[in-house]
Amino acid sequence: MTGQIRVGIGGWTFEPWRGSFYPASLAQKRELEYASRQVTAIEINGTYYGSQKPESFAKWHAETPDDFIFAMKANRFATNKKVLSDAGKSIDMFIGSGIVELKKKLGPINWQFMPTKKFDPADFEGFLKLLPKSHEGHALRHVVEVRHDSFKVPEFIELVRAYDVGIVLTDKADFPHIHDVTAPFVYARLQAAKEEEDLGYSAAALDKWAERSKAWAKGGEPADLDKTSDKKPSQAASRDVFVFMINGFKPKAPTAARALIERL
Repeated sequence: MTGQIRVGIGGWTFEPWRGSFYPASLAQKRELEYASRQVTAIEINGTYYGSQKPESFAKWHAETPDDFIFAMKANRFATNKKVLSDAGKSIDMFIGSGIVELKKKLGPINWQFMPTKKFDPADFEGFLKLLPKSHEGHALRHVVEVRHDSFKVPEFIELVRAYDVGIVLTDKADFPHIHDVTAPFVYARLQAAKEEEDLGYSAAALDKWAERSKAWAKGGEPADLDKTSDKKPSQAASRDVFVFMINGFKPKAPTAARALIERL
């Protein structure tokens, strides 16, 4: 058994993509319709900065293929707290904002933390306890994006693993690279695309990410990525995998995503 591997981009509204990724003749109101047929998932970024209306989520659901998945960044008011256990109201407001209008297309929710947020075990567990497993009959999957080196310790890995929450895997040089599997899925945000590379990433790098994705999807772990904890994750026959080309040289993100999809 193999889990589903989904590859996508962050958002779909980006002016430099018009005339390169998007055909010049394409109406802007049809960009999501087009993008969702070129990649297999999109991470919604706008939800980090402000709330969206339930009607917007329902509209996005209607414009995309049946097997498409939307991941999304949670609202920053939930994660930019001095005391994370105080985030309950903000978390509830975000979860109740209409995201379940995406129905079966609702993928993992990315809770992104500021680079200045340091690991405090009791504080962080207080936050994890607030993350709901479901809402209005829809199962919810959560992943945390931590960006301070203090999180790269075994204690953090085991804490998050106990709650079945994923950890965002990144290749961005400035952020800690944490490769441990802590959830029934794997979530990677790749941010090292380069302008001078035709595909954003070299062919060798794309081949390597394809190999890693297949290993995760089969329930295993890539042998070439170091682990922070010596403890292995629970045995799994398969895992869903999400790989998003997010940043670096963003104009190349769709090209890199499609090149990775071809390899898979």
